[in-house]
Amino acid sequence: MTPFLTSSRRRFVQATAASSLAAVLPSTLLAAEQVVPASERITLGVIGYGPRCRYVLNGVLPHADVQVVALAEVQSERGGEGKLRIDEHYANQDCRLYNDFRELLLRQDIDAVLIATGDRWHSAASVLAAKSGKDVYSEKPC
Repeated sequence: MTPFLTSSRRRFVQATAASSLAAVLPSTLLAAEQVVPASERITLGVIGYGPRCRYVLNGVLPHADVQVVALAEVQSERGGEGKLRIDEHYANQDCRLYNDFRELLLRQDIDAVLIATGDRWHSAASVLAAKSGKDVYSEKPC
C-alpha cells in the first residue's frame, strides 16, 4: 500500500490545508522577520508628548506596519525627549520635531495622528487633523 492510502483522513486534510495556506501566504509572513512595504505602512504624527503619550507609544512602536515620522510638542524638553525616543527606536534621525502641531498637519505624507495633548486641546487638534485628511487617535480624559 502507498503511504497516501494508509494515512488517516484527518492527516490528509491537515497536510492539504497546510500546503494550500503556504501557497497563498506572502513570503514576508513566513519569514522570521516581517518586512512591511511602505505602501502598507501607516505613517503617524504625534501631537503632545506627556506621560500618556509615552504609555501609548509603548503599544505603537513595536508594530512594523506603523512608523512615527513626526512629533509636535510645545515644551522643548519634552519634544527633545520624544524625538530621541522615536529616533532610537528606528535607529535613525528621521523623526521631525515641530513646535506647532498645525505644521505637522500640513504634511501630506502623514496618514494618521496620535493626539496626546492636554485635555483642552483634544477637540481642536482632532477637528483640525480630520479637516486635513488625517485619521485620528485620541483618548477622552478620565
